[in-house]
Amino acid sequence: MLTELRISGLGVIDEAIADFSPGLSVLTGETGAGKTMVVTGLRLLAGGRADPGRVRRGADRALVEGRFDLTTAATVDESHRRELDELLEDADAELDEDGSVIAVRRVGADGRSRARLGGRSVPAGTLARFCAPVLAVHGQNDQLRLLRADHQRDAVDTHGGDEARAALDAYRSTFRQWREAAASLAERTGRARELAREADLLRLGLEEIDALDPHPGEEEELDARIRRLTDSEELREVAGQAHEALTGDGESTDPLVGVLDQLRQRLSGAGDPDLDPIATSFGQAIAALGDAATELGLYLAELPVDAADLDAALERRHDLRTLTRKYGTDVDDVIAWAEKARVRLTEVDTSDSAVAELEATVARLAAELEDRGAALTEIRRAAGADLADRVSAELAELSMGGARLAVKVTPSGDGLSGATESGLDEVSLELDGPSGAVPLGKGASGGELSRVMLALEVVLAERSGGGTLVFDEVDAGVGGRAALSIGKRLATLARTHQVIAVTHLAQVAAYADTHLVVHKGTDAGAAENGGGGAVVSGVRAVADTDRVTELARMLAGLDDTDTGLAHARELLDTAQRQKSQAQLDR
Repeated sequence: MLTELRISGLGVIDEAIADFSPGLSVLTGETGAGKTMVVTGLRLLAGGRADPGRVRRGADRALVEGRFDLTTAATVDESHRRELDELLEDADAELDEDGSVIAVRRVGADGRSRARLGGRSVPAGTLARFCAPVLAVHGQNDQLRLLRADHQRDAVDTHGGDEARAALDAYRSTFRQWREAAASLAERTGRARELAREADLLRLGLEEIDALDPHPGEEEELDARIRRLTDSEELREVAGQAHEALTGDGESTDPLVGVLDQLRQRLSGAGDPDLDPIATSFGQAIAALGDAATELGLYLAELPVDAADLDAALERRHDLRTLTRKYGTDVDDVIAWAEKARVRLTEVDTSDSAVAELEATVARLAAELEDRGAALTEIRRAAGADLADRVSAELAELSMGGARLAVKVTPSGDGLSGATESGLDEVSLELDGPSGAVPLGKGASGGELSRVMLALEVVLAERSGGGTLVFDEVDAGVGGRAALSIGKRLATLARTHQVIAVTHLAQVAAYADTHLVVHKGTDAGAAENGGGGAVVSGVRAVADTDRVTELARMLAGLDDTDTGLAHARELLDTAQRQKSQAQLDR
């Protein structure tokens, strides 16, 4: 749930703070006061495009900060909550002690954008992912998107719930496999000669590499071995002398270990306790020298003596360098090339058996795709029929009782010819009125489209769980009884969601739990020219008498008449009474 919104330097808003509560909150105000900037700020928080043209004149940046309470039961459903927890952990975001998290979006006048989540810098995309399950903004552009076929299909799939989601996931998985297999088959049959040449080259390369059978890091090992073989005589002499000095082998004098041991014994037997620690140190040195003598013996035993070993190592290094000139910068690259070549060889195999096997795979996947597509279509038809009935009932409540929503699910082609990643069908929403059913874009006015979108949102809310829904002038183009109906439905939606609505209709605002007014004034000090000052806006909450006055202003500017105030009071009392009665009837 969005609990607080701070905006500075955005459009006509110099500095504003708005506190939001559960239920329905409305934003009202005179034309040009900046109501749209509040919605623009919320879109920025949701990862929207940063437009430097929105930065207030004279400001170096626009800043939007939102505080979200994630502890509220109606905030998000369980699956979305797990996603949010993972996202916050990945971003290393910090939650406040009350369980809330702060999201910030900054847009500079130079067009640069910055985003922060829980005190950490994050990409704007991360902010969008965070806000996706907790904040949805609906405005005039969203109504236009409702006319797009993909959004209409998504609405039906959303209403289909887990069953539709699982069927769509299964279909898409098979579709991707089928498309890849079909593309591979087309490539093999269409480019058979070219692929055969490629396969021959791959086989020759693999034969050359397999003949040498290089292993990772072999070049370094060979270089070290060659250095040792080249210097073997000098190494043998140095190591041999050290070994003889320690052990007494050969014709040398007494071994160093023996001499030290005699000295240790004399120190121990001298009878002076102060010499005992020194004798102990001698013993430790003797043990270390004994270990060194053993290691030198092993080193001498393993030191190569055959000159043919050097020739073999040099020849091996030459052969490996021949491979690296052809297939990579080093042996590891050569091995990686071979692994990729083996995979590619299976892809370009144009033998009759390989092509026949691939044809069988394509046929199997095609049959599976048709079955899953048909199952998805049936689920969509059932979900569409139920969605149409429920939305039509909502439209009746929104003073569109003569209209019904129709959901049509039709094949997109013959068999798999019309297959897309979204299914084998096309979904369209139509408005069925007295003159017959017509697509939404052709038969619905702006006001009707607003009400259809609201009706869809109310119905889909049953599937989407909690969250914050923002409506920007969803009541555009309507008035009178229809406006009252919209107010009722927004209040209904606010039972399960936090709803924020920008409205210019008193009939809608009267149903709010929280009423915020975006007010405008002038800032003479900020004026560029000496004529009247610059427009500035702020946000304040109104209640009781102030709220009645605002409603009266919205009723054709009747805030300075007793009749207007009485009408506004009656409207407010009626709306609140209907809300209370509806809650009791639940």
